[in-house]
Amino acid sequence: MTYEINSPFRYAGGKFYARKLILEHFPPHTNYIEPLAGGASLFFAKQKARKNWLNDTDSDVMNCFAIIRDYPEDLIERLKDEKATKERHSYYKKEFEPTTDLDRAVRWFYLNRTSYSGIMNMQNCYWGYGDKYSMRPENWPRNIRRVSAKLQGVKLTSLDFETVIKEAEDEAFLFIDPPYFNRDQDKFYTHSFTREDHFRLCDVLRRHKDNVRFLLTYDNSPEVKELYQWANMILEKEWNYTINRTDDQKNHTARKGTRYKGKEFFILNYSMQLPLNAQL
Repeated sequence: MTYEINSPFRYAGGKFYARKLILEHFPPHTNYIEPLAGGASLFFAKQKARKNWLNDTDSDVMNCFAIIRDYPEDLIERLKDEKATKERHSYYKKEFEPTTDLDRAVRWFYLNRTSYSGIMNMQNCYWGYGDKYSMRPENWPRNIRRVSAKLQGVKLTSLDFETVIKEAEDEAFLFIDPPYFNRDQDKFYTHSFTREDHFRLCDVLRRHKDNVRFLLTYDNSPEVKELYQWANMILEKEWNYTINRTDDQKNHTARKGTRYKGKEFFILNYSMQLPLNAQL
């Protein structure tokens, strides 16, 4: 399947609200790679390329993608009687002990769909489900089947991003969305992205800039601009988005319709004179 759908996951720091703007800057390509996929919002929002590779160092998210791709009905069967409740959320977070890859996928999927902002770092993974604003459990099977169809033939790995970039075929197009350079992201993710990782990412992209094309999204900061002064283009982009109501179990609060403005750098190593949005 090549159609555009939503990611199956809620993912802190994901690009759900900026998808349309980002896609306008994609060049034509036949080989698509996300070295830091996370929830892979851009992959699901675009037409599939002939070759596709999703990677993330978080083996739990990649395992869940793999189970959805290869064993969607098994996952659906395990989740079919689940209800979205604080009690079940607490059970999967504190008591359930996975012994198989399917167990891991069940736990990850349930917690992700019912946690505040999709935060999966267990220290900050709190109940955050609302019937009016979250995907209801009765709709999970349809979502899983659609995602499984799109993931067919997609390469899924849990490697270091540098390995993926080094192994990318010539002329591949990479969309790369690392955590912000100047913000503490440890509370959101189970695998932290260190300051050294930011420098390492810059170095490996510079060494391979003549072999692959990439679009890199980053926080708008002087440090990032200085790091990537060698890139072809650094574009300042903004977008508006609204966060619907979610319940925060830790703070016993609820928010509805809070408006935010996204502001980032889009860093490219190719010319924007290419036709836009031409997905092959």
